[in-house]
Amino acid sequence: MEVGSHLPAQKIADHLRLSRSPVNEALSLLQEKGMLSRERNRGFFVADLALEWVTDAADSIRLNGPDLVTSAYFRIADDRLKSALPDEVSEQMLKTRYGLTATQLTAVLGRIAQEGWAERKPGYGWQFSAMLTTPDSLMKSYRLRLALEPAALLEPGYRLDPKVLERCRAAERHLLDGGIETDTADQLHDRGVRFHESLVEASGNAFFIDTIKRVNRVRRLLSYRSMQHRERYKKHCKQHLHILALLEKERNEEASEALREHLQHTLDALSRIGDILEP
Repeated sequence: MEVGSHLPAQKIADHLRLSRSPVNEALSLLQEKGMLSRERNRGFFVADLALEWVTDAADSIRLNGPDLVTSAYFRIADDRLKSALPDEVSEQMLKTRYGLTATQLTAVLGRIAQEGWAERKPGYGWQFSAMLTTPDSLMKSYRLRLALEPAALLEPGYRLDPKVLERCRAAERHLLDGGIETDTADQLHDRGVRFHESLVEASGNAFFIDTIKRVNRVRRLLSYRSMQHRERYKKHCKQHLHILALLEKERNEEASEALREHLQHTLDALSRIGDILEP
């Protein structure tokens, strides 16, 4: 963020799914450390500081340390895939099992609920919803995508915005430049999701768009496991770039066929690593 940028507490609270109280406490702490300034009746703003000082300050308040919320999220996901968690759980049990504060647990459960694999029960506790927990269910999701995504590229009036196309291209180049080895499982999954959803969104067909987004939400957990074999991503990136080049030239029929081959290649690759997807 640029120097002088406003940090509205309510917007941050909404984004993090928290109340304003912990957000205001965090902003006040950053102000005490000199990273933010505060104006009466206006709120907090990014202060003018040297980058080195900001890094030192971040270290001093442990902003650069491990992300406990993300860590707990993956532990819960892995335990769920291993059937180590029951279908219904209490918040107290989760806090004790994963060593989380109430605020941290709220953040974790907010993310899980948004992704659609757990929901709050009326009155008390949480219930894990039906989701992709077996290799076969992941394969079925790819077969659905195999039928849907190439067809989206052939919709009348299909148009991929040049800015979106370039953003997708830059993401693929980043991976080929080393991101495949250094990006987190989260980042790798989200990069793939953004690519495929961007292509489908350009169809303008709300039914295609809604379906692919629903599939992507529930396949996330097993997708993480498949990322233990990252060597296949280099080929994926090159296939993505080829599809983008065809769409840029408005050769949609060829792009549709290339996308079908790409998804089939992924489906075949996953069938060969089914052992790591098992609980």
